[in-house]
Amino acid sequence: MRARSAGFTLTEMAIVLMIVGLLLGSVLSTVATQLDARNIRETQSRMEQIKDALIGYAQANGRLPCPANGTLATGVTGAGLEEVVNTASDTCKSGAQYRVLPWGTLGVTETDVWGRRFSYWVNQSFADSYAQTVIDAATGSWGCTTPTTPPVSPTSFALCAQGSLTVKTRTAANKTGTSVTTIPVVVISHGRNGYGAYTPSGTAYAAPPAVNVDETANATTASTTFYSREQSPQVSTCSDTAAGSFCEYDDLVAYVPVSVLITRMVSAGKLP
Repeated sequence: MRARSAGFTLTEMAIVLMIVGLLLGSVLSTVATQLDARNIRETQSRMEQIKDALIGYAQANGRLPCPANGTLATGVTGAGLEEVVNTASDTCKSGAQYRVLPWGTLGVTETDVWGRRFSYWVNQSFADSYAQTVIDAATGSWGCTTPTTPPVSPTSFALCAQGSLTVKTRTAANKTGTSVTTIPVVVISHGRNGYGAYTPSGTAYAAPPAVNVDETANATTASTTFYSREQSPQVSTCSDTAAGSFCEYDDLVAYVPVSVLITRMVSAGKLP
């Protein structure tokens, strides 16, 4: 009678490798999920710092900063600085290339955790020259209409000013979404996929696929409505507006409500 040789058979080895593969896959999936969550938290923390910096800038200067030129590489003259037509009037430039956060002007971090610049939209009436809001010397009123005898007020907006931007929040249960309107400033991180963002080299990532309606709106220069919702992966069949699974979305959206901005301006003595 022959003794059974020591060692594993090919079948046993295959089973062991399969089990190890399953365990390794589970561990890697868990690590990836934890890493994604950490990156989101860190980027959200940076965006909170940006909001504070925007309010601080407005309190110090009487207006919000203009956007920076996204096509300028880091280190190039003007990179990260707000773009204005001239410093005397503080009138913002406009156009597709002028829509990144002016990180240098604000003294904040240039990019999100994924190494892309934050996109930035600001209502022009909150960032342009002080002449848009004036005090009537005859009546002492401080309003949103231009009186016959200025002098100019110390801010580019008044208590009655309203922003023109909207952030709509969608959920799987409510794809119509709920909206916050009259927002003066919106900041967006384009997340891990980076669709629509600018890099520190001054180049732009590709636009989102057309089916990704929400990310497309968040990457469109002329947008006035932006979308904030739960993170979701790309799936074969999806819709951001109709029934079924959401399309890919990993943007992070932050904004300063007009009520918060005006309250902080009043506390700083910039508004009555």
